[in-house]
Amino acid sequence: MTAEPAGRVMRSPNPFGRQSGGYTLEDVLKLPDDTPRVELRDGVMILVPSPTFGHQKIGNLLWLWFRQHAPVEFEPITAAGIALSPWDTFEPDVMLLRRPVELRDHYALADQVLIAVEVVSPSTRRRDRFEKPGDYAAAGITHYWRIEQDPVHVFAYDLVEGQYQLAGDSAEVLTLRKPFDVELRVRDITP
Repeated sequence: MTAEPAGRVMRSPNPFGRQSGGYTLEDVLKLPDDTPRVELRDGVMILVPSPTFGHQKIGNLLWLWFRQHAPVEFEPITAAGIALSPWDTFEPDVMLLRRPVELRDHYALADQVLIAVEVVSPSTRRRDRFEKPGDYAAAGITHYWRIEQDPVHVFAYDLVEGQYQLAGDSAEVLTLRKPFDVELRVRDITP
């Protein structure tokens, strides 16, 4: 397995408190439906870049794979968010949630998220590799998957004592025993 960082770089708290942005999840939920996707970071709204066709296809194929292979007590979701706090939200590319899932919701709470998945793009590379894993780990999300493109390579991490440790990685077949038996052929999620 390749040693890849995840969840080790912790962000430092905003020395100015929550005043820098002042936005909350409630503010985001009040935005018009045609507003671009945003994430909150210490109350600051961050626009989420529109994914490329290849990025979307990887996420959609993984969603389909989860739908076909994950145990029935889990629900795969795309294009929705995780509320880490009233001032912090993320929009992972794919999530595997514990059921029941309220289909009208836009955000899951961290304790409902079994796996958060980020497909890395040039514009999200730093956040997906270093920032988000630390916040996902701090929120207690037990599994984090990072998918690199060109070539497609999946890195899977398990939460151990508050930090992510690499559980497996592959550009061919990802084999894991947690959170369920996984035999993911990477070609099945490659555009």
